[in-house]
Amino acid sequence: MSVSSPATAEPDVDTVRERVEALLHQAEQASERYNDVRIELTELNRDLKSLRADQSRQGESLDGVRAEVRDTIIQRYQNGGLGPAGDLLASDSERFLDGLSTKETVDGLHEALLSDYDNEREAYGIRESQTEKRRKAIAALKAKLAEEKKEADDKLAKAESLLSRLEAAERDEIVSRDSERAPAAASVPASGRAKAAIAYALAQVGDRYVFGAAGPDAFDCSGLTMRAWGQAGVSLPHSSRAQAGTGTPVARNQLQPGDLVFYYSPISHVGIYLGNGKIVHAANPGAGVKVSSVDEMPYAGAVRPG
Repeated sequence: MSVSSPATAEPDVDTVRERVEALLHQAEQASERYNDVRIELTELNRDLKSLRADQSRQGESLDGVRAEVRDTIIQRYQNGGLGPAGDLLASDSERFLDGLSTKETVDGLHEALLSDYDNEREAYGIRESQTEKRRKAIAALKAKLAEEKKEADDKLAKAESLLSRLEAAERDEIVSRDSERAPAAASVPASGRAKAAIAYALAQVGDRYVFGAAGPDAFDCSGLTMRAWGQAGVSLPHSSRAQAGTGTPVARNQLQPGDLVFYYSPISHVGIYLGNGKIVHAANPGAGVKVSSVDEMPYAGAVRPG
């Protein structure tokens, strides 16, 4: 007689909470790495554009020197001074010029002129090599970008799968816990740029969290802080790690409203300090933009933008 195995027990809410929080954190880490790579890719593309412009200018300079060398050689040939070398020039001038490598190749050429030609050709080759190196780096970064995005999406899908097995009330308990009522912007003791940044961030409370988003209706953590401080006229990169390297470092006991507060090691989350031990931040895909305790996550440091 066969004995049926007992049904696998469903995990309790606390167990699911822990799993979901871990998955959402891992997803955000991947998302912030994705943001880092996007910044690096933008910088590399800028470098590549500059290198291509340099290469184009170097090519024009090389063409000018080549023409000058060619004209000098033709003049010498017409005066009967090159012998067999002149015959090669007459039949294939480009191959002749490509074969020039030393001053001794063509007797009687002006040393300075041939030296210029060699220097320009070497410089062009360096630019060409640098440009190709940047192209390969960009290709590798694009592949890495796709990997980080896929990891973030996979972690989020696993978290959503866990949540889907719970009752609606249990899901709400997990994704909305520790959410606090947003204070009115006017009640936050801030002024100037910090006040403008806080007002913008608080106006987004309740908006969705979307990896890589920076508004107007959805944000990730660094997208919200970037957009908020952008409203105050301060430019920030779209990356929590990169934002940690901007502004003036602030000790925890010196925090003021508007300061950027960072979490985890390595840094993978950021919020805006509101005072009274509160932050506003794009928390995760389940909770969206909300107000939380400054101690909700492992504290890593703070900076004051502007």
